[in-house]
Amino acid sequence: MARLKVAVLYGGKSTEHEVAVHSAQTVCRLLASKPELYQIYPIFIDKQGYWFLQQNCGEYQAEDVPVSPVIKPQVNLQALDGSWQVKADVFFPVLHGTNCEDGTMQGLLETLDVAYVGCGVLASAIGMDKIITKLMAQQAGVPVLPFQTVKQGEAYDEDALSKWVMQQGLPVFVKPVRLGSSVGVRKVKDFAELKPAIEFALQFDTEVMIEKGVDRAREIFCALYGEGTTLKSSACGELRSLAGEFFDYNAKYVVTGGCETDVPAALPDKIASQMRQDSEKVFRALRASGLARADFLMDHRGTYYFSEINTLPGLSDTSLFPQLFEASGEDYSQILDGLIRLAVSVHERKEKLSLNR
Repeated sequence: MARLKVAVLYGGKSTEHEVAVHSAQTVCRLLASKPELYQIYPIFIDKQGYWFLQQNCGEYQAEDVPVSPVIKPQVNLQALDGSWQVKADVFFPVLHGTNCEDGTMQGLLETLDVAYVGCGVLASAIGMDKIITKLMAQQAGVPVLPFQTVKQGEAYDEDALSKWVMQQGLPVFVKPVRLGSSVGVRKVKDFAELKPAIEFALQFDTEVMIEKGVDRAREIFCALYGEGTTLKSSACGELRSLAGEFFDYNAKYVVTGGCETDVPAALPDKIASQMRQDSEKVFRALRASGLARADFLMDHRGTYYFSEINTLPGLSDTSLFPQLFEASGEDYSQILDGLIRLAVSVHERKEKLSLNR
């Protein structure tokens, strides 16, 4: 493979900004360790959406150069003052959450007509929407939990919702529909907590999902990499929160030692195999490509339910995605190489499509 110019995008106008920077530092380090393969351009995107070329991947620094994506024959990134420009061969989005992982960035990269790592516009947008993803998973024969929705600006029948919650049984979980990293999520154990939890979640998204809870739930994860017949699913892993009642943002990123990881998870072989198959079903149903992580909830009887899919999962050394594949005997650095090769291949296929009728 010829030496490629790779623009790594990270940060972003998102509640998951800091998580993305942390992931990108690992990606940049691993790619930069192969100077014979890659020339790396670290591009930091701040919380206002402005782009900066950095010397070293991280949060904003005074010496960062303001840059912008452009549509020109020989340039797709340039400094605002004209002092620098480059035509990157591949863009590697290491971005999480809204404005980043939900198809918006992918749409921009499609407009730039560049190769980019990860899912396309459709899969990214659908994967970010927990409700549509659950409906697609259900259609593919993958079990999901019952849920209700509330939309910002639309009145809802509080009595009817309370009755539904009573029928399902407490606890229930209230979640923003289009966010990750457990931002805005609350566990409701009392009916008096339901409305405040909905109002809290609506601070982060215009639509909220109220989902039946799983008693003593185990949170199981499976990573995915590739596309079509080359798709690979990883060993299953489990995370247990040590800093709260469920694996929330605090347990994930704030509290040191906030969780324990078991990779591979202690599961019967039959269940682990079926969970991997169901992960692949959801990935294919979304027409996904590149990478993802499927999340499941399992009750104390061993019955599991698909929860959500992350089409741009965490990619730091301590993230689940690399851990899950390393437990499957895969080298993380080589997976990054494969993701870049796949991005180039997907773009080349698109380039061969005719624009003439």
